[in-house]
Parts: sequence; C-alpha cells; structure tokens
Amino acid sequence: MNAATREGWVAQRSAVSSARYAGSPFTCAERCATQPSRRCVMSWHVVHLADVAATQWRNGGGLTRELASGPAGADWQWRLSVAEVAADGPFSRFEGVTRWFAVLQGAGVVLRVQTPSDTATPGATTHRLTVHDAPLCFDGAAATDCRLIDGPTQDFNLMLRQACLPARMVRVHANAEELVHASKFVAVYAISTRASVRFNAEELYVPPATLVWRHVTKAATVRIACEHALWMEWSA
Repeated sequence: MNAATREGWVAQRSAVSSARYAGSPFTCAERCATQPSRRCVMSWHVVHLADVAATQWRNGGGLTRELASGPAGADWQWRLSVAEVAADGPFSRFEGVTRWFAVLQGAGVVLRVQTPSDTATPGATTHRLTVHDAPLCFDGAAATDCRLIDGPTQDFNLMLRQACLPARMVRVHANAEELVHASKFVAVYAISTRASVRFNAEELYVPPATLVWRHVTKAATVRIACEHALWMEWSA
C-alpha cells in the first residue's frame, strides 16, 4: 500500500467513524461502557447492572449487586447497590449508616422498622413500598423486617455514613432539573428505560438498568429526561 493509498484509507475510516457517532445518540459514556479500556472524558462512571456479580445473602433470602462504593472495600463511606429480595426476612443492620430504599420492580414490600429505644419515639413503624412510592430513608442500624407483598422484588439501596450527609434520593418521572453545589457526588440510575442526563453543556444517554455517577467539584446544573429513574446526591 503506497502512502497516498494509505492516507486515503485512513481518511475514509475516520469519516466512517465520525459519521457513525455524529448522528448517533450514543455519547462518550455509552461508548466507554462497551469499551472498558477507553477513558471517559466526561468524568462519569458507568456501571451496568448485568455486568456486576451477585452476592448471596447470609440468610438465603436474596442477592445483592454492589454497583459503586467509596472508598472501595469494607471501609466504605457510601455504597450504592441493587438487591433481589426473594423471601421474607430481616435486613442486615449497619451501625452508623443512613439508608435509602426504593422498589424498582415487583409488587413491593412492607418494611417494619424498629425505632431504637433511646429515641424520643421508640417503637416500630410499618412502611408499604411499591414502585410508585418515594424512597424510604431510615436508620441502617434499626432492626428491620421485610415482607414481600406478592412475590420477589428488585430494590435499590443507597447507604451513607455520617460524613456523607446531607443527602437525598428521589424518583424522577419525565423531567427534572437539579442545581448541584460542590463538593458533591451525584448519581442517576435508569430503571427500565433509557434516561438522558445533561451536565451543564455535556449530555449522555444512560441505558436501562444502568448507574452513572460522578464527583462534582464546582456548581453545576443537571437536567434529567426519562420515563423513570432515581436521582441521588450526597456530600463528598
């Protein structure tokens, strides 16, 4: 292959590649997700639920897939995970952790959360949670029993230690706009359909059952367009 031919071949390949992505809804985040060795220039971490190995619960009542944590390992300060709950039973207790719980799929659950006896209102509270209800925030150290309403469920968990507060998790339907101040972590989980996330002038498309998260170092506006997703933010 002579030099002129080689240059023409390279230009043709470049044009094909550019055309492929110019009109495509796939942005850097999705291309990075399918090409693990590629560095994502927009600083979003992308985690597909299907790519994460499941861990069996000790009581045999379910499975957990840890999507992200920081720092990684047993001494995490924050953790995001998806659980498959197959049977009634108690939740594991996490001392010093505030927990958010949202039903993703299935008929839902009834949680009975035991309020510690040294609080102003000791006793137990019961919460009926479905895919239509707001995420529940509760003390991770509280004794919590779970009863399935009608068969297995898939649920999202956000767990944070004190240093990561204040924080929140909310459901997003259709459109939402969030003003985020530094220094924060933010995350979006697309539940069963794709979501669009615009971070200032950057935009990415998130496939179903996928988490995207990033560290925000300066004030930013985040716009989300979706059928159903979770928005989360917590202190860095």
